[in-house]
Amino acid sequence: MKPLTRPVRRAILVVHVAASAAWLGLTLGLLALALTAYTTKTTSMIEASYRSMNVFTDWLVLPVALLTLLSGLVLSLGTKWGLARHRWVYIKFWLTVATTTASVLVLRPGVSRAADTVASDGMVAEPRDVLMGPAVSLTAYLFMTAISVLKPWGLTRRGRQKRVLASSPKVVDERSMRQTA
Repeated sequence: MKPLTRPVRRAILVVHVAASAAWLGLTLGLLALALTAYTTKTTSMIEASYRSMNVFTDWLVLPVALLTLLSGLVLSLGTKWGLARHRWVYIKFWLTVATTTASVLVLRPGVSRAADTVASDGMVAEPRDVLMGPAVSLTAYLFMTAISVLKPWGLTRRGRQKRVLASSPKVVDERSMRQTA
C-alpha cells in the first residue's frame, strides 16, 4: 500500500484513537451493568441491566469494533509500522480480530439470551456468564492500549529482513549504467 500522506494519516489516527476509546468506554459500561446484575438481588434491576446491555451490544459494539479494526489496519499498512513488521502491531491486530469475533459470536448472543430469559419467565440467568465477557474484553483492550504506548518486543522476522534489505547497498548491473541519449 502507498504510504499515507501526513494529513490523511493524522485523520485516520484520530478516528482510530476515538474508536478505540469508545470501545474501551463501551466495555466499561457493559462491565458496570454486568456487575450490577451480578451483585443485586432485585429481579427488576437485573432485567434493566440486561436490557441495557442488550441495547449496547446490539447497536454499538459491532460498529465500534469494526471501525477500530479497519482504521488500525489502514494505519498499519499505510505507515512505517506495517502490519507484520513489529510484534506489537501484529499482536494488537490479532487481538482486535479475536475480541471483535468474540463480541459477535459470544457476547451479543449471551447478553440477548440473558435479557430474553429474565424478561420472558422472570428467571435470572447466570450473571457470572454475562460478567466474564466484558471483564476479559476490558483486560484485552487495556493490554492493547499499553503495547500501543510502549511499543515493546522489536521487529518480527519479516521486519528484520526488510530492514536488512533496505540497508544493504544497491546492486548495479550493466544495463542500468548504459547512457541514454
